Amino acid sequence: MSIEDRKVKLVLGFAADRQEVELTIPDEEPTPWDLESKFSVVGGKHARVDALAKVTGRAKYTHDINLPGMLFGGFARCPHAAAEITSVDAAEALLVPGVKAAIPMTQDRVRYAGQPVCALAATTRQALAAGIAKVQAVYKVLPHAARIDQAMADAAPLVHRNQQSNLSGSGQPRNAETVAAELEKSAKVVRATARTQVQTHASMETHSSVAKWDGDKLTLWTSTQATFGVRSQVADALRIPEANITVICDFMGGGFGSKFGAGYFTAIAARLAQECGAPVKIALDRREEHTDTGNRPDSIQEMALGVSTDGKLGAYSVKIHGTPGIGRGAGARNPMIYDFPREMRAVAQVEVATNAGPQAAMRAPGHPQGSFALETIMDLAAEAIGMDPLEFRRINDSNPVRLQQYSDGAKRIGWEQRRKNGSATGRFRRGMGVGSSTWGGLGGPQAEVDCKIFRDGSVQVRNGAQDIGTGAKTVMAVVVAEELGLPLTKVSAFMGNTSDPIGPASGGSTTAPSIAPAARQAAYLAGRELKALVAKHLGVNADKLLMKAGRISTAEGKGLAFEEACRLIQSGEISARGKRRSNFRTYRDGVAGVQFAEVEVDCEYGLVRVVRIVALQDAGIIINRLQAESQVNGGVIQGLAYALMEERVMDRQRGHQLNADFEAYKVPGMKDMPEIECVLYDIANGGNNTSVCGIGEPTCIPTASAIAGAIHNAIGARVLSLPMTADKVLAALAQRESGK
Repeated sequence: MSIEDRKVKLVLGFAADRQEVELTIPDEEPTPWDLESKFSVVGGKHARVDALAKVTGRAKYTHDINLPGMLFGGFARCPHAAAEITSVDAAEALLVPGVKAAIPMTQDRVRYAGQPVCALAATTRQALAAGIAKVQAVYKVLPHAARIDQAMADAAPLVHRNQQSNLSGSGQPRNAETVAAELEKSAKVVRATARTQVQTHASMETHSSVAKWDGDKLTLWTSTQATFGVRSQVADALRIPEANITVICDFMGGGFGSKFGAGYFTAIAARLAQECGAPVKIALDRREEHTDTGNRPDSIQEMALGVSTDGKLGAYSVKIHGTPGIGRGAGARNPMIYDFPREMRAVAQVEVATNAGPQAAMRAPGHPQGSFALETIMDLAAEAIGMDPLEFRRINDSNPVRLQQYSDGAKRIGWEQRRKNGSATGRFRRGMGVGSSTWGGLGGPQAEVDCKIFRDGSVQVRNGAQDIGTGAKTVMAVVVAEELGLPLTKVSAFMGNTSDPIGPASGGSTTAPSIAPAARQAAYLAGRELKALVAKHLGVNADKLLMKAGRISTAEGKGLAFEEACRLIQSGEISARGKRRSNFRTYRDGVAGVQFAEVEVDCEYGLVRVVRIVALQDAGIIINRLQAESQVNGGVIQGLAYALMEERVMDRQRGHQLNADFEAYKVPGMKDMPEIECVLYDIANGGNNTSVCGIGEPTCIPTASAIAGAIHNAIGARVLSLPMTADKVLAALAQRESGK
């Protein structure tokens, strides 16, 4: 320990599981918040700092950026799921009045319908559409495999020419034989195959970029989850220094994981703008958004679980197939929770290439798929041994937070009134189900934040990462206001410009826990400098001064109002930069969540109405309760859509997506909303100086699982594939009634 380090004692955990720990932290780091910390701003319900701009329309999204002389960019796309390109000729397109440039997309093979083959820029959208129609592309059409069943079939057309099969990955884990032998010894073995669908991100704001050159300097307005990532990728694509690029994302209308990369369209917008000597905007339409910007992979999960008569989990075997389209990365996290004996798990992951657009990270990648299958086998195992499914989870889950959530959630949903599976009668039958989740969400070190205190008493906090709509600006402002003892209205927060300090990509629920600790340290350092000025002015020890309720004073009350103190600043401002450290030793890795669902099933038509969701979520130390509740509500709604509605449908013959619009691709509306009860748990995890964790991901993981369990309880039969549409519900009912 250096002489500048200090030891601090913290109380971590939550009311039912308190732990005292001692940490060594640097002198420039504020003492981490813990269970003993008292707050005046943190934990309250605050409107977002940009709420007024959004509701009045002053907020400018990338789609709203319209520059003088701006051109519109777009793409000619291949209509075939698989083809060799013989030629692409844009000569006639360039003759269309208003078309200013055309750039062929260099390639010799197309692997999915909708893949771009030529980019154009024009003075109007009408001229752009006319130019795209004039692009002459000649193809040699090839056999395709656009669906997972086609790609897995014998003698299926190869998606990638340099591979011998569409399947890749290990289909036989090394401990498969051991697990199989243990399964044979189990008191009860339950087997099931669960399927999940391809889900597209369906962001309200489609992918879009505006590029403008000023000499050799490039400014990009883009709807992105990674401003600094876009800067780096475009610099590589154009072979120019990152210092020559500024990326701006003031407001962003949803991404859910699909907007990490710059995307081909951003670099193309920059190239078109350079060639034309004018700004260029490219905004994908809804069909392009569905087919060419990513999706959540599907899965087929074949499971076998051994369980003892007293309900203890034993050997577990699962083989998972999933398609990433033409991309990579289609795994499902199964198992992800519960106390499975580590040496008794055999998990095989196999990727299946298809002639479809590539997958992209989507809210809690791999977890919703894994959760649906895992909770299915858990419910079936509980039923097989005659045990209540909630009790079955309790005895197989050692996580103290989830154990508390099981108890609290059962009371709130009225679990004691839950009937035995399939015992309800009549046309409308109600049931209850439960699902659990886990996630990381403690953030990482790549974040810096500037805090400035001005002579007029105003405070500004800045970071160059993006606020993707979840309220990261407000998180920074609340943390700084708390540290400086000010009301939230006194702090202005700015994000979304790479001219400001570096910040993280918004993924993995890492934004808040990455920037909040850096913001607090910046405010702590700036406040310490201001306290030194006050101490000198008053003739007191700076260590004795407190920043509270808009004053800087001793415990006895000797001090100045914050605005008076700021007049002591001679240079015009105090500026400090906070940097995110690596995580401290934490109370518990990851965050825990449980959801309970109550549904009503119309057994005549197979329709499912979700009546109520009780969502219980570990949220670290909650910075803004209103935002945290909003995150939970959003996750539940997206989970409900995954459970009952959303599904990409691919045409077997042509390889096209058949429902690439919001008329046929169903997302929930107001009438589909259940009552959502959000129960947040303040958990002092100690992982960073604010104990902040991210909750964007875990809140959507168990929703579909809980709804599936509730349907099972209502009708006495399990629907084994998502989405659980009316035809599947009726089929499950018919199978049960036939005794099969």
